[in-house]
Amino acid sequence: MTQRKGIILAGGSGTRLHPVTKGVSKQLLPIYDKPMVYYPLTVLMMAGIREVMVITTPNDADQFQRVLGDGSQWGISLQYKVQPSPDGLAQAFILAEQFLAGAPAAMVLGDNIFCGCGLPNLLLEADRTSRGSTIFTYQVADPERYGVVDFDSDGVVQHIVEKPSVPPSNHAVTGLYFVDETAPERAKNVWPSARGELEITSLLESYLCDGALSVQRMGSDFAWMDAGTHDSLLDAGNFVRTLTERQGVPVGSPGRVALDMGWLGETNQKNFAKKKNLVERPAALQLSKPRGNVTNAENISDSYAEMDLGGLTPNNLISNCLDKDKDQTGLILSFQKTDEARKSGRVAGFIEEMVKANSS
Repeated sequence: MTQRKGIILAGGSGTRLHPVTKGVSKQLLPIYDKPMVYYPLTVLMMAGIREVMVITTPNDADQFQRVLGDGSQWGISLQYKVQPSPDGLAQAFILAEQFLAGAPAAMVLGDNIFCGCGLPNLLLEADRTSRGSTIFTYQVADPERYGVVDFDSDGVVQHIVEKPSVPPSNHAVTGLYFVDETAPERAKNVWPSARGELEITSLLESYLCDGALSVQRMGSDFAWMDAGTHDSLLDAGNFVRTLTERQGVPVGSPGRVALDMGWLGETNQKNFAKKKNLVERPAALQLSKPRGNVTNAENISDSYAEMDLGGLTPNNLISNCLDKDKDQTGLILSFQKTDEARKSGRVAGFIEEMVKANSS
């Protein structure tokens, strides 16, 4: 099978984040210590993808090139394409048709953040599918904000509905799409919706009609965040900070992924390790060394699996960091299952830290 290529769709005007995004692209805003676009980029890299096109607006293209460069520092190749106007997610496959040149693709939205110890394996499984499309769903409390999958009683996909007023399920379609080489031609056959856009749901429906759509359900051991609002941007930053500072888990680091994948030369590997203090802190991360000449995502999967998470699992992080009650100012009022979590000792420190932050 032809090597899959990647697309990061980083367009739009970011109106939900105004006035912050009046002067800078949403996807270049910081999520804790890294620009937002680093996080979707690392997802594609974990899938073994080394050729990536970033699609953005005419005003933001230069900014992305300054931040990301040509990708050679991470052992990958980055290209850029301007989207003249935001005419729908499916338009990205038309714009990238020449870049793809008949190759299958994986597209990720520039404001989506994915995290989970089993993520590399999930991505590899999707990459092995040579025909059709694979999408990833996540259970949410407000499915009316997203494209939603309609399952029958046997769990078979019947339809994908865009922002339904009465959602058929709470399984939202995340902003990560694996497609075969037919995606650009299918996108050309999509009719604009009532809002004048080439909807990604229409493209996915074409795969569904051909019996070529697969769905991967992300369980509670994964985290998915759409960092497109002020609240979600803050939540994402706090989430990444907790994993990074309190647990020593690297999130959204292209250099870290490139190192685990074996894409850096020996000199660059040593320089990166020293820069990130990985040589001085091997016990904290318990990182595994790549086996032999394997340059597959199995390496990064092993590294994540062998990390000492100190009893703080992704599931605990989601239920205690993301599923919280807030007042209108966004401050944390209470945590779900706080007593149980405090007794177990898994998230007590994090809760105390957040309470202090709220009172300051």
